[in-house]
Amino acid sequence: MPHNGPVSNQELLAQVRELREGGNSPKEIANLLGVRPSAIAPLVRKIAAQEQANLDPADRALLGCWISSGWSAGLGLDSAPPEWAENDPIGATNPTSCGLVGVLIARQERASRSTVCGFLVDVYCLGVKNTIGPLSMGFGSVTAYSRKFFGAFDGPPVSAPVDLAQHVVHGAVAYARTLGFEPHPEFAATAPHLGTPPAPTPIVFGREGRPFYIQGPDDDQFAIARALESAAARKQIAP
Repeated sequence: MPHNGPVSNQELLAQVRELREGGNSPKEIANLLGVRPSAIAPLVRKIAAQEQANLDPADRALLGCWISSGWSAGLGLDSAPPEWAENDPIGATNPTSCGLVGVLIARQERASRSTVCGFLVDVYCLGVKNTIGPLSMGFGSVTAYSRKFFGAFDGPPVSAPVDLAQHVVHGAVAYARTLGFEPHPEFAATAPHLGTPPAPTPIVFGREGRPFYIQGPDDDQFAIARALESAAARKQIAP
């Protein structure tokens, strides 16, 4: 398929895309089209970037997923995969954890760039209290940002399977809604990058299965108390 005459950039791009979809390497594409490999390489990168941009955020390549140590303290994991509890030995030995969990996820945005989203989750009561992102940064900046994000937690974060992170975040949101609390307003912008779990969560939220509220610096404690009282009343009168 060598060129016999001038070809526009769009025509060349279309030919490269077709050959790339056929499994050809950049060098093979250059040979088939009769052009220099140096002219093909940027087109291959452009095609890859376009394909990545067109993916749903949750379908983009996962670069890393982390959760704060002690995340499982006080939660019911009897029906959860055993490796989840094994992933968090601190949680099993520290049942008095405050119930605040940090989750950070990084996905590929395009070549050498990543998209990072973070979640601060009250797994005992309020659900997602804060969220950060989506933040665009180079691959090399993700580790440094992770240290900053988890800096307020005791101990370093642990690497977590993405389905665990999904169940912690979305499960906490669902639990908080039963108590009358909605997630942080910007949760809608970050949730697509995390993705949703394929099944109902096996985690029992609340501290030992019951709502447990610890006041934060920006909380409206009176409104929260009223919501908890209302939730308790609904539970008492439910059939």
